[in-house]
Amino acid sequence: MIPLISSIFLYSIFIFTVVNGESDSIYEILKAHGLPMGLLPKGIIRFDFDDTGRFEVHLDQACNAKFESELHYDRNVSGTLSYGQIGELSGISAQELFLWFPVKGIRVDVPSSGLIYFDVGVVFKQFSLSLFEAPRDCMVVRDFESGYSIQDGKLLAEAISKSQSAKLQYELDQESFGRNDM
Repeated sequence: MIPLISSIFLYSIFIFTVVNGESDSIYEILKAHGLPMGLLPKGIIRFDFDDTGRFEVHLDQACNAKFESELHYDRNVSGTLSYGQIGELSGISAQELFLWFPVKGIRVDVPSSGLIYFDVGVVFKQFSLSLFEAPRDCMVVRDFESGYSIQDGKLLAEAISKSQSAKLQYELDQESFGRNDM
């Protein structure tokens, strides 16, 4: 009788774990929400997912993955999953020309269209859904290599400040040079 009770108990724990999705990977959770598994790269060391759809993914290091354009993943990526979309997204940036734009959301309107849209603030960047079928390898980058600090304005502000300071110094030097000649 006791082995039967313990068997039932273990079976119910197994069912509880499977139903709550604790055995699912983040890739399976993406797929269950109508999104491609390749939206997140390989190298995830831990993830959290709650019943409101909120998730947080932890990578071992910040990295870049190449698609049609390059995507940058911070060490921590978070957002809110609902069917066919991720909202309130943080931790992913998309490169366009020489600039990095934060991806604020991702959506698949009609899966049969074969298109996926990335909200980069000003516009929606359109990609082929097939690019994201499988998780990609992600190349580790250091902050100064990725250009990511340009996104938050620090490097850009510093460059502008130095440029204006150098221009002002040049103008002052030219002014004093002209006075010394007279």
